[in-house]
Amino acid sequence: MKRRTKFCAIAPVLLIMLLMGMVMSCKDFIEPSLEKRKVVLLAPADGAESGKYQVGFWWEPVEDALYYRLQLVTPDFAGASSLVADTLMNGLNKISLTLDPGRYQWRVRAENGSSHTAYTSAGFIIHESSVEEQKVILSLPGSGYLSNQETVQLKWNALFGAEQYRLQIDTENFGDEAKMVYNGTSAGLSYSFTFPKEGLFKWRVRAENAAVQSKWSDIFNLSYDISPPGKVTIVGPANGLVVTKPVTLQWTGVATAKKYKLYVFKNDKTLYSSGFPALVSGTSYVFNLGEPGEKVYWRVSAVDEAGNEGALSDEMNFSIQ
Repeated sequence: MKRRTKFCAIAPVLLIMLLMGMVMSCKDFIEPSLEKRKVVLLAPADGAESGKYQVGFWWEPVEDALYYRLQLVTPDFAGASSLVADTLMNGLNKISLTLDPGRYQWRVRAENGSSHTAYTSAGFIIHESSVEEQKVILSLPGSGYLSNQETVQLKWNALFGAEQYRLQIDTENFGDEAKMVYNGTSAGLSYSFTFPKEGLFKWRVRAENAAVQSKWSDIFNLSYDISPPGKVTIVGPANGLVVTKPVTLQWTGVATAKKYKLYVFKNDKTLYSSGFPALVSGTSYVFNLGEPGEKVYWRVSAVDEAGNEGALSDEMNFSIQ
């Protein structure tokens, strides 16, 4: 009887814990509906007027939203003559756009995989003003770009009133125009730049016409890296060892490695499966394939952030018991 009483006292607690776990599990699989929620627009406010062509759009985050859809038209949605933007943003609640003078209306709704809010809208006016008061927005690539590709396409947004754009690329701080990597003008909105060497580069753009110049854009960084990381050293299992599954393959870390590429081969030196080479974040991998008596070969290389792959490690092998 005592044992039964003790169990009966504990049972309600276990039931509550089970129900809590079920609720948490359900939330993991069932998305909350956004239909009754609302997007609150912050800027530009309804009725705002400005002489700045660069407009920052900003709204309050909505709980459980995965995306935000921003639409922008001129002059308004009731009598739209032009769709200026229709953008689905992944979780971000702000964006900057360069616009021409005119009357605009914008709206935003929050979305997830199964529902969305209603749109919230606001209207604003941009007045024509001098190019001197404006600023070019750089588009691609984003600041902090790192690549092992020799050529990169630099892009920026158009600015009303501009006749041409001056692009400057430098390895310092744009102090001496005579020593810059590039200092030229273009009527277009892009430039194909070929890196002259490895290293860090900076770029900026301003708009110009016959009378005045705009302010310089923000400065974005570019990095070019073609130096591969060092060679990986295998830790274990020891070469030729007979092992039982699963087998933990281990190697030493390389200082500049972002990931490692693991190659596993069959006895005929073909890749073991379509899953190889496998990209691994750490310095180990659990191998659980193969049949008893089978001999497996493997090698590892380091891959840096720019995508450069280092030399392959020495080839190792093990036999499955």
